[in-house]
Amino acid sequence: MSFDAEYDVVVVGGGNAGFTAATTAAQQGANRVLLVEKAPEDDAGGNTYYTAASFRSCFDGLRDLLPFLYQSDGTKGLPHDLIEKIEMAPYTKADFHEDINRVTKGRADPELANVLVDNSREGIQWLFDNGARFNLAFNRQAFHVDGKFKFWGGMVMNMIGGGKELYRWHTEIARKNGVTVYYSCPGIELITCPSRGDVLGLKVLKDGEYKRIRALGGVVLASGGFQASPALRTQYLGPGWDLAHVRGCGYNTGDGHKMGQQVGARLSGNYSGCHSVAWDANSPKEVGNRVLTNQYTKSGYPLGLMLNTAGRRFVDEGFDLRNFTYAIFGKEILKQPQGIAFQVWDADQAKWLRTEEYADDVTDNIRADTLEELAEILSAKGLQNKAQFLATIDEYNKAVAAFQAENPSRKFDPAVRDGMSTQSSKMMIMPAKTNWATPLKKGPFQAVEVTAGVTFTFGGLGVDSKTGNVLSENTRKPIKGLYCTGELLGGLFWDNYPGGSGLTMGTVMGRIAGKHAAKRAQSSESIRAQL
Repeated sequence: MSFDAEYDVVVVGGGNAGFTAATTAAQQGANRVLLVEKAPEDDAGGNTYYTAASFRSCFDGLRDLLPFLYQSDGTKGLPHDLIEKIEMAPYTKADFHEDINRVTKGRADPELANVLVDNSREGIQWLFDNGARFNLAFNRQAFHVDGKFKFWGGMVMNMIGGGKELYRWHTEIARKNGVTVYYSCPGIELITCPSRGDVLGLKVLKDGEYKRIRALGGVVLASGGFQASPALRTQYLGPGWDLAHVRGCGYNTGDGHKMGQQVGARLSGNYSGCHSVAWDANSPKEVGNRVLTNQYTKSGYPLGLMLNTAGRRFVDEGFDLRNFTYAIFGKEILKQPQGIAFQVWDADQAKWLRTEEYADDVTDNIRADTLEELAEILSAKGLQNKAQFLATIDEYNKAVAAFQAENPSRKFDPAVRDGMSTQSSKMMIMPAKTNWATPLKKGPFQAVEVTAGVTFTFGGLGVDSKTGNVLSENTRKPIKGLYCTGELLGGLFWDNYPGGSGLTMGTVMGRIAGKHAAKRAQSSESIRAQL
């Protein structure tokens, strides 16, 4: 069987997971590592480029992280007076497991969950050790309450510079370790041994010509989900999903799923599920914006209300911390008439909104001195029933007042599940708001229009959790020479996921797949040397 080129390891996809696999393979002794990326260089980075670069991992409290932290200006370490103002609980393995089990309703593959949790700190350490610079996510994961920065939700760090910097760092560390990168070079199909079915290499389209590339250790598929394909979204997620906006990469159209199926890979996980957020309705529809990237997310809903065009609420905005609800509320918005909704706050609630998502140069803020005026303005944006809109808010305010009358000691605290509710012995509304329920009465009032932004899909390829080897549908055994990592991995996330765990899993499984592919390449070289 003839090939146009030969490498020890070939990786398909240039996001966090793919670059992690490629660099790890090189660091583990693979001398020739190739990463092929479908996008041109000026549009590359996968979904990684569009993230806030937040990573969820276990840690033993603030002191455990201090040696690795930087200030936002790049200065190493944190000032002592700032450290004294930080409240941050440890995030244990038990905490991480509890969050996974809760948000996936116990459906997460236990072996994959163990791999993620047990290796999360080691994965972050690898980033630290290779020069990645992190700071505390004051702007995303902490509220300034009573003179303290109170961190919440278990995810406390992000890379300085966000996804753009994470992608730049990956390309730099890969280059330093000798990884070759081909841009504008999609993987077309896997090349297998006719008699055994082992994966021998990859057919690519490079410079307008098909090339056959030998991969001695194997091919690592890290090409993401199918969220950028309206047809596949509709096929797997259901009717209406072709109308969702693509939150990030426009090149993730299911290539890895197709290549895996061609060689009999097992499809695994929640194919009808995806990560979808409340997303700016005025954002681009088919691909994310490379300037604003993650800023189109609209995650301030726990502080206020979300109402549909009929003027009714449709979710409990406060049933959990934002980290554990933002990936499912896009789906709920898409179910509403016209697939849109309005997030609404009063003046006191709006003070807590993050400027990176809600500044006037980022989104179209709609403001009015009274709720009646706000309803009138929103009617031009699609609100169909102004009277119901006002009635819904009035009912909500009465329910809040009834709860507060019965529970005068309860205090609003955005950094914890504060129990500030709409449900009391005197009055209950449906849906309830079970935390952070404060009255919506003080003008000026503010609203934004949101839709569903789909980030990545949950269905993917089944793998051996210890090696990253893709499993065969027929035998349920590993397909030799084929590995998988990143958002193409199936079986871990179901319906929902704990925020920040996607990047962590891409790092963890990328390192595992890269290591085992490199080891297999070395074995192949050794065998060939003896022939």
